[in-house]
Amino acid sequence: MPALDGMRILDMTQYEAGTSCTQALAWMGADVVKIEAPEYGDPGRAVGLTDNKEYSAYFCNWNANKRSLALNLRKPEGRDLFMRLLPGFDVFVENYGPGVIERLGLEYETLRKANPKLIYARLKGFGLSGPYSQFKCYDSVAQAAGGAFSVTGEGDKPPVAPGTTIGDSGTGVQLAMAILAAYVQRLRTGEGQQIELSMQEAVTYFMRTRIAVGAEWGEKACPRVGNSQGLPPVNLYPCQPFGPNDWVFMMPVTAEHWDLLCTAADNPEWLVDPRFETPQKRIEHREDLYEAIAKWTRERTKYEVMEILGSAGVPCSASLDTRELHTDPHLVERDFIKIIDHPVHGKVPLLGFAPRFSASEVPIQRAPLLGEHTEEVLAAELNLQTDEIEALRKAGVLR
Repeated sequence: MPALDGMRILDMTQYEAGTSCTQALAWMGADVVKIEAPEYGDPGRAVGLTDNKEYSAYFCNWNANKRSLALNLRKPEGRDLFMRLLPGFDVFVENYGPGVIERLGLEYETLRKANPKLIYARLKGFGLSGPYSQFKCYDSVAQAAGGAFSVTGEGDKPPVAPGTTIGDSGTGVQLAMAILAAYVQRLRTGEGQQIELSMQEAVTYFMRTRIAVGAEWGEKACPRVGNSQGLPPVNLYPCQPFGPNDWVFMMPVTAEHWDLLCTAADNPEWLVDPRFETPQKRIEHREDLYEAIAKWTRERTKYEVMEILGSAGVPCSASLDTRELHTDPHLVERDFIKIIDHPVHGKVPLLGFAPRFSASEVPIQRAPLLGEHTEEVLAAELNLQTDEIEALRKAGVLR
């Protein structure tokens, strides 16, 4: 059975931070009904270089395994339908901008009256209190506010925006974990609760190692060190044929790793070279050491280097780009790349979900079209008839 079989979620999320939360729960078996505005839906539907403004690749990557109910909450009839749906669901999730939920009259105390056991989850850029609480926020804003920019890049150059979107999706999975905790608590006590999550605060969770090793309990700023994520020879090295991502990252952090590196690279002379014989010497002669190793890696592809060093026990990886992720033989053999048939994009690959359960399996399903399940949900949940639904569509309440 799906691990979260029986959990039911009303999803009022948009873009990525909230949608990553509800998608993770859907991929573990929760029934997620996504509430969208009939006119345009989740704004994420139009994100990216896409001709179809209702079904972008971005939207498809963050809204798999959900159903879409296109409902106009600005109309009294739409809000009434929402409130009638609410008692049949366990969780409500939203990540709208500051003040939107309040203007719609969907605050926690209001929904709690209709469903006392409701788990009400709110994800905001800077939380619900504090001097920044009314500021708008996106992924990169949260990463800047949470410190991630400050530790990314080279020390003598400006901070750099991280390529990953942990400000959004990193926050989303933390909210999903919090919802699961609240759900377990409700199973024990029968009581619901409100959950609030700040994107800024969530980013600091991913900063803890940098804070711990470089901030001296907040007394100083952790420096930017680029690819030198440890003592030499930890670094990124160039490989053939010298394209933009033809690099390998190696992380030999122990004495054993250093010995294995020298042996696997067939350069045992590095072990007895007086410039490299101790960690301190390797720090003093880091440029010479880098060039010695880079000379070896430049004669090979990144995959060859990874195979040689990885097989020998040296922590390393080729720098895989987004194209290579979809064809990586390791991920292919592990069935991590799923082929999904989308009505707009056709059969395309979609990366899977990392958690694997021995007693639970949920196949990945395509993201819904806008309002695709409106009739299905309202007929099943509220017993609305076809003529009633059509009348609401004509009135602009549904799509």
